[in-house]
Amino acid sequence: MKKILIAIDGSECALKAVDYAGRQFSGVGDLLVTLLHVLPYPPAPLWDDGHIPTKKEKEERDSAIEKWLSNQRLNAEGIFGKAVDILTRNGFATNQIEKKTVSDSTDVAGSILEETRDKGYQTLIVGRCGHSRAKQFVIGSVTMKIISHGAGVAICVVE
Repeated sequence: MKKILIAIDGSECALKAVDYAGRQFSGVGDLLVTLLHVLPYPPAPLWDDGHIPTKKEKEERDSAIEKWLSNQRLNAEGIFGKAVDILTRNGFATNQIEKKTVSDSTDVAGSILEETRDKGYQTLIVGRCGHSRAKQFVIGSVTMKIISHGAGVAICVVE
């Protein structure tokens, strides 16, 4: 079975990539499409106390992190729902679509490439929003990092 990974984050660019994949690969029977959403690492205020926490502080922090992660997972379900809807409207069967999240990532691009390589996907599809070269140079982008570090991976960039 052929496998395609589509990295999604809820942006319009990511949804365009999903639509492209839906139109391009609809009707291919031996194809599995995995939608991958990388959950961000919890923000510093949730884990950096600046001191060694007491047992109670640690429990409160762990509870806050779990609540934050729960909200992130709920948000991911909405993102997956939109993407699955796009694929099924383009003719994909639901058994051809898999949803996956990666959590605690400090490097989104690295996590996407690691998943692509480790799980043997033939193609990685990502969306790219149009930013100026200056802005990309200063802040970078996940897509640009994937292109820069994606040697050996077939990458389709949809803009």
